[in-house]
Amino acid sequence: MAGQNALSRELALRIGLAARALPDTDAKSLFQVLIDCVSLPITEKKLIGITPQSFKEALGGYLSAMDESSVQAALHILKQPVETPGTIKQSLQDYTEGDMPRSVRIACASNDGINVDGHFGSCSHFLIYQVSADEARLIDMRDTVTPAGLDVEDKNLYRARLIQDCQVIYMASVGGPAAAKIVKLGIHPIKLTSIDPIAEVITQLQSVIDCAPPPWLAKVMGIEASNRFRFEWEAQG
Repeated sequence: MAGQNALSRELALRIGLAARALPDTDAKSLFQVLIDCVSLPITEKKLIGITPQSFKEALGGYLSAMDESSVQAALHILKQPVETPGTIKQSLQDYTEGDMPRSVRIACASNDGINVDGHFGSCSHFLIYQVSADEARLIDMRDTVTPAGLDVEDKNLYRARLIQDCQVIYMASVGGPAAAKIVKLGIHPIKLTSIDPIAEVITQLQSVIDCAPPPWLAKVMGIEASNRFRFEWEAQG
């Protein structure tokens, strides 16, 4: 019986990663939630069938106080094959400073390289894009695993420093203390309300850049103050 209930390495890894997307939740606690939610043995088919409502109500509502974005991020991790560090297959594009005038550099917290599906504190990668109104280039992929031998006292600060050359970060979820560290480095944090494809996020940003960028975005794009006022006037009118 114990053998029948044993988790595969893949499912155990998913549970561990999903727990990291849920504030103040460890893998052991999440495992108990899942047992109550779908019963043993826990299988991939059962995980795919979990709804946000049943997930939050399991084990006496253990996750009921969690914000919706954290719950969605955890469920996404539970239902998708794990992309281990280095397995994201994307081609980087050349970029030299000044290549794309009036552009902004963004980071996307991702586990699969396709969607903004990562919690700031647990995602496997930050994908870095340079984005203008009519062009977007993937210029870097930054592994978030702490290098062996490096003693990191503050994991969130370490991660924030990985993207300190960016003006914006998109993510599925982030805690308050981590968000404060991001802002302190001059990065604008954007927490999405759902797991969205990176391509859609970039398209929406390009629309904002092209039509009426807010003052803070216009400033980092290098738009002069007089033109920023023009954008504001057009947006209002």
